[in-house]
This record gives sequence, C-alpha cells and structure tokens, in this order.
Amino acid sequence: MIRTLLASLLLTLVFAGSAAAEAPRTIRMEVNGLVCAFCAHGIQKALEKYPAAGEVFVDLEDRLVAVELKEGGDITDADLGTAMTDAGYTVVSIARSVETLDAIKAAQGATDE
Repeated sequence: MIRTLLASLLLTLVFAGSAAAEAPRTIRMEVNGLVCAFCAHGIQKALEKYPAAGEVFVDLEDRLVAVELKEGGDITDADLGTAMTDAGYTVVSIARSVETLDAIKAAQGATDE
C-alpha cells in the first residue's frame, strides 16, 4: 500500500512538472447539507461570483458540486470553503480535475435542459 502511494505521488510530481501536463478544468467538491433545488441554486449563484468560475453543476443525490474553471483561472480551497460555509454547507473534499464539466455531468447521468 505504501509502495502504491509512493508510486502515485511520484507520478503526480512527474506530471505536475511536465510542460505537457494539462491545467485543471474543473473543481469537484463533496458537500454535506445539500437537500433541495433551492440549495443548488444558492450554491450556483455563490460560486458564479468568482471571476475564475464558469458553469457550476450541483448533483444533490451524490452531494457533488463541480465548478468549471475559465481558461487559466482557479479558486483557492480557502475561498471555496468560505463560500460553502457562508452558505450553510460543509465541504468534505475538494479536488481539481482535467475532466470537463460535460464529462462530469455525463458520469452523473445529468442531461442539459
């Protein structure tokens, strides 16, 4: 297990230092306290205020909030945590991904309206 963890860390460092590594496209958060469409709408409005934020996707069932980042943009974990806490939610985890928001939506079974 430790060997696997070290190998993963090494690969992460190699790819992070590589010019070919892609910049994150999305931020995924697991958030406790999401119960209704009003929650989703409030989170979308709170996160869309950040200049680096593009579209925001909220999956109530899986407690997932995904934020599409604009080209070259990012939002700090501290800012994300503050935005969620101020809105009355608890952030369980935050991860950045090169996955597109459309891919995240598709994996969650969401369809555009």
